[in-house]
Amino acid sequence: MTLHTPSRCVLLLVVFLFCANSLCAQYSAITVSGSIKDNQTKGSLSFVNVILKNEKDSSFVAGTISNEEGRFELTKIKPGRYLLLFSFLGYIPKQHPLFVGNLSEFIDLGVEDLQADIQTLTEVVVTGKADEVKETLDRKTFSVENNITQSGGSVLQMMQNLPGITMQEGKVLLRGSDKVVVLIEGKQTALTGFGSQTSLDNIPVSAIDKIEIINNPSAKYDANGNAGIINIVFKKNNREGFNGKVGMMAGLGALWIKKENLPDIRPQFQNTPKLNPSLALNYRKNKINTFFQGDVLYTPTLNKNEFVVRTYDSGEVINQQTKRNRKTTISTLRTGMDWNINPHNSLSFSGLFSSEKILDNGDEPFFNQYLTERRRLWQFLEDELKTTVTATTAFQHKFREPGHIFNSGLNYTFHREDEKYFFTNIMPAFTGQDAFKLLSDEHVLDYTADYIRPLRYGRLEAGVKYRWREIPTNMQFFPGQNSPLDVNAGGKATYRENIPALYSTYVFENTKLELEAGLRVEYVGVNYLVDPNHNTYKSDGYNYTQPFPNVRLAYKFNDYNKISLFFNRRVDRPNEVDIRVFPKYDDAEIIKVGNPALAPQFTNTLEVGYKSGWNSGYLYAAAYHRAAQGTITRIASTVPGSTLIYSIMQNAGKSYMSGLEMVWSQKINERFSFNLNLNGYRNQINAFSVVNQYPQLNTFAAPTESMWSGNIKWNGMLHLPNQFDFQVSAIYLAPDLIPQGSIGQRFSLDMGLKKLMQNGKQELYINASDLLNTMQIKKTIKGMGFSYVSTDYYETQVIRFGYNYKF
Repeated sequence: MTLHTPSRCVLLLVVFLFCANSLCAQYSAITVSGSIKDNQTKGSLSFVNVILKNEKDSSFVAGTISNEEGRFELTKIKPGRYLLLFSFLGYIPKQHPLFVGNLSEFIDLGVEDLQADIQTLTEVVVTGKADEVKETLDRKTFSVENNITQSGGSVLQMMQNLPGITMQEGKVLLRGSDKVVVLIEGKQTALTGFGSQTSLDNIPVSAIDKIEIINNPSAKYDANGNAGIINIVFKKNNREGFNGKVGMMAGLGALWIKKENLPDIRPQFQNTPKLNPSLALNYRKNKINTFFQGDVLYTPTLNKNEFVVRTYDSGEVINQQTKRNRKTTISTLRTGMDWNINPHNSLSFSGLFSSEKILDNGDEPFFNQYLTERRRLWQFLEDELKTTVTATTAFQHKFREPGHIFNSGLNYTFHREDEKYFFTNIMPAFTGQDAFKLLSDEHVLDYTADYIRPLRYGRLEAGVKYRWREIPTNMQFFPGQNSPLDVNAGGKATYRENIPALYSTYVFENTKLELEAGLRVEYVGVNYLVDPNHNTYKSDGYNYTQPFPNVRLAYKFNDYNKISLFFNRRVDRPNEVDIRVFPKYDDAEIIKVGNPALAPQFTNTLEVGYKSGWNSGYLYAAAYHRAAQGTITRIASTVPGSTLIYSIMQNAGKSYMSGLEMVWSQKINERFSFNLNLNGYRNQINAFSVVNQYPQLNTFAAPTESMWSGNIKWNGMLHLPNQFDFQVSAIYLAPDLIPQGSIGQRFSLDMGLKKLMQNGKQELYINASDLLNTMQIKKTIKGMGFSYVSTDYYETQVIRFGYNYKF
């Protein structure tokens, strides 16, 4: 892999000395249980002594006695090798080796038989060595509290510093792909999208506890999202009594102008203020736990400042700027209650309300090649309100055996998208006033039921899920003088989706082998009902019944070295926005349109991973290959006699991604730790040809394209005296392949300083994202009859100050 590094990336080599320690999750506190019976009468034996000892040094680890039903339970056992001893007056003592892995939180040993007799117990020496590497190969977990550089920002901003994640046009990419499913508390909601990610920038970091990255999801999860899953976990305190946390963040962005405007347009945002007050409350007493989390995020932003040079085959050249000053106010409220009815049954209720108010003031001037003639000025105001309401109820029944659980849940989501666009179309000969209004209501109902049964060497999981989803949408156009709007392309459309699914997963683990094998079977039925008066598109849809297997097989050379093989099959179903038939005019001359004939994209992924751990860190390296059929992407094309570019969703055929990834985490000493993430991959999109229906039939064809790309991330944490923590994050993204072109290299540097007081009850922090103001997005696109080069100098540099108080 060749990375084209600019001279400023020499600075990246310097900041390599500063890097961060990521907190990666595994099961490190295991519960071991079983029951004891007489081997002849099969009657339960009470008050049997159960002792767990280390294998080598005979040191005592845990002990208990069996209850009236003969059951025993050993909690908080670390992974390792042990010997389990049973002794009871009148019975022959029994002992056997016990291996405790880290794939299952609960181990059920089943029935232990004791033989009647009286003998003296000979003490046996047992040892165990727990795995010190806090990393599993299926997922990584990152604590938000340890990300000082993005405290006070949004979840989208915070994620860009996590290993394996990059950003592109407001979307999260895992290993170079934006086909990522984002979950809230393990569930899909309209807040972050169904099947595709949305609105990650409307969730404040102050509301989040941790983020999980799952590159190779098991069959338990929905099959969509070929790149993997990101799970966002909200904060919740379970301490007894009344407690909480209050915080405030203030900041400034766009501290200086990256590139001056084209002539005669309104000024771009500068010195944009940021505010984020937050409040978390929790009260727990006896069987009831109640919680509340409230956040407001006010963020005026230079959301877009893109300069475009378009060149047509006729020789015509157009210089264009798209400048969007955005004011965003986001309110997020979450509350709920957990009720432990009795030791075996619990019930929880929770609700989430999110309101995102967006006001965009934009200018789009269009000039000739030499900026001597302005051909058009397109000014717009977008007034958008997004409202999300989610209600969740969950029931859990715990059987007598620890970890033997039945879960059932019902989740309802309502999401309203209310957009109003007002345009002023200033031409040399006239000025027109145009507008449109879009109203979209999304209703989603999910029911899930899961059964988990611990085994002696693993666990068995099975479950069902049913989803019903409906999205009625209404687009109304209000044309002005000589309007460029396609008013006949408006109207109503309704998206309907039904998905029942079954899954089963088996997990096995012993001292040398780990196996996770699962199968999910989904039926998907989608109907998209289009207004019969639409001038181009008609009603469409699809349905399928498909299996989605996953396998993970690992061999452990010893306690610190392991090699694993992963395989899974996943799907990316078109989101409602991808098939939405209404043209979108947020750019006057590049019109985005959906496609109701869009089909699902199926992907097979194969990965080989190797982990080596030691007491102060670990190294994880992986080689992966993804092969996609029916690749979903946007295709930009023109029609004869027009310079307008239509960007339409299409299935582009086959695409491939092959890559190598490395994550190295190291604790140097008590004060300094670092994390390095390297990812290099080759993207390929095979030659394809598609037929665009809008605004008239035209064919687009493209040859095979491929490119090597990658990224480097360093995060560093330095613990200073007097409870000061200093963090540095540096990111370099190499040029990458995008449909019909490429995206240029990018670089940014983030820093943060935090001060703890009163044993962590108070916290002060200051941070700066893109400190050197170097982040910009440059794209080169080649279409049939045209090409263009664009550079977006949007706001990336933000300085924040914050204070948090826990009580």
